[in-house]
Formats: sequence, structure tokens, C-alpha cells
Amino acid sequence: MKKILLALFVLGVTACTSFAQTKDSDAGKFSIGVDAGLPIGDASNVYSFAIGGSLKYDMPIGSGAFVNLTAGYQSFMVKSSLKNAGLGFPSSSGFVPVKVGLKYYFEGQGFYGEGQLGVAFSTESGGGKAFAYAPGVGYTLDGGLDLGVRYEAWSNNGTVSQVALRVAYSF
Repeated sequence: MKKILLALFVLGVTACTSFAQTKDSDAGKFSIGVDAGLPIGDASNVYSFAIGGSLKYDMPIGSGAFVNLTAGYQSFMVKSSLKNAGLGFPSSSGFVPVKVGLKYYFEGQGFYGEGQLGVAFSTESGGGKAFAYAPGVGYTLDGGLDLGVRYEAWSNNGTVSQVALRVAYSF
């Protein structure tokens, strides 16, 4: 069911963008950022924090509305008490999240709301992949600095979730 919903979302976004008309001044923008997160829920029992980076592309589809594609790398640091307990825990677990989403800037301001769906691939041997979703809010400053906070969860036979901050530069 999740795969069907993701496919429908991607199809809908593609259809919306094919009808969008933009001026040259409304060209899409890339941003590169640092992501830092605090694991919550069951993930907080294993991981102490998460750190990574991401590349995002925002493509305008209407007044204040953007479709975006984000890819990055997140490393979840295993708590030292588990690493040192001799239970065979690694020092960290790596993930590559790939998400598509919608971003909307509230009228006349730098504030925006954003929602993303996608998949997170584990870099660990036999780690698999998980359905990813991430609602968030942010603010874009003049000069290209973008500050955002989001709740992000990866679901596959359990959920790894975090509250994350992204500090990025748009160009």
C-alpha cells in the first residue's frame, strides 16, 4: 500500500510540474545543507544523535509553491553504553534518504511549510530500506541561508524517528 501511495504521489507531482509555467527568474534552486537530529521514540534507546548532509532541488510550480527532491546521508550514532557493552553494536548506522516533497511559502514571508515522502536505504549489510516521511517548517533568509526543522520517520518493521535541524545554503 505504501508503494502505491508513493507512486501516486510521484505521478501527481509530475503531472503538476508538467503544467506549471514559470519565468526565467523563477528557475529552480539547489541547496546544500548540514542535518543534525535527535532520535526520538524507540530509536532514542539505541542512538544518541544523528548527523549528515543533504542536497535539495526546489522547482517552482506556482506562486510560493515548490516541488522538491532531496537526497543525502545520515549517520546515527549508537549510544556509547551499547558500544562498550560488548554486544556487537557498531559505532554508527548509515542511511541514504531520498525524498520528494512539496514546499509552500506563506504569503509575503520567508516562512514555509513542507512535506516529503520517500525511501531511506540502509548502508549496512542486510539493512534494507524503509518508507520515509518528513513534515517540517522553516525560514529562508535573504542571501540564501535556509533554516528548517522537521520530524522525520523511517518505517519498516518498526520506526526510526528523529527531530532534525537543517542549515543550508541555497544557490
